[in-house]
Amino acid sequence: MLSLKFEGGIQVETRKIPEATITRLSQYSKYLERLDYNGIDIVSSSELAEGVGVNSAQVRKDLSYFGEFGTRGIGYNVKDLLNYTLKILGLNRKWPLVLVGAGNVGQALCSFKGFNERGFSIVGVFDNDLTKIGKRIGKLEVFPMEKLPEVIKLHEIKIGIIAVPVRAAQEVADLMIKSGLQAILNFARVTLNIPENIKVKNVDLSVKLEILTFDLVT
Repeated sequence: MLSLKFEGGIQVETRKIPEATITRLSQYSKYLERLDYNGIDIVSSSELAEGVGVNSAQVRKDLSYFGEFGTRGIGYNVKDLLNYTLKILGLNRKWPLVLVGAGNVGQALCSFKGFNERGFSIVGVFDNDLTKIGKRIGKLEVFPMEKLPEVIKLHEIKIGIIAVPVRAAQEVADLMIKSGLQAILNFARVTLNIPENIKVKNVDLSVKLEILTFDLVT
């Protein structure tokens, strides 16, 4: 069984942890950041649950995957639990990113402040469109695709973002993997053919809207 040990004795059995739990863990950490910013030292499971829109039993179950936290009848130390959740999520370090696709989606992602707030920073933007290469998106210059392997190696990048048309997505993914990337966030509406050891998350905003319309008509 694969197990990761973090500072403080946290044991994580990765194969047993549902993705929904990781999503909620991210929500918990963001709420804990707000509490810490406001000078709150202790939070109960019910308060934490109310802050992110779940029940207290769910909070306790989610945290139990990673170890024992808090004191019965008192609650959780906000700063300690925040630090633990950030370590579990890998957010106790900085994560440089590369982005391929300087179109509307790519430009929006470059302007998204939430990346920097959570330790992610786009350090290189790439495109094969000659009308885009050399132009700037904020502080970032758009580079030609030929420079992608060089930038990945220079910054020891592990995560890349694909924001290109469907027809180009697989070729971009192949180049990313060949250049050493280990994870891809894919905004192209296509299923990529990816080796099993590469992590991929697909983002399709229309699917989220369709879930909302389903909820409205049922």
